[in-house]
Amino acid sequence: MKRFTCDEVVELVTVYMEGELDEPTGYRFEEHLGGCEGCERYLGQFRATVATLGDLRPDGLAGDTREGLLSAFRDWRRP
Repeated sequence: MKRFTCDEVVELVTVYMEGELDEPTGYRFEEHLGGCEGCERYLGQFRATVATLGDLRPDGLAGDTREGLLSAFRDWRRP
């Protein structure tokens, strides 16, 4: 089984945090984290950012706007 690269982990981090990776992909993701201090640190920083943002008061975005932005961030890929 091919190991994930750091770039692949970065692309999948939000899907992982949402618990949406299938079992084999989740295993490969966690296997990479176990051997890559940089990606493990990145995930920790990402979790801290999400937790901090979750504590912020919403600015009153309409539900459709909020969902559209979240979807765009989830689907965003680097060139």
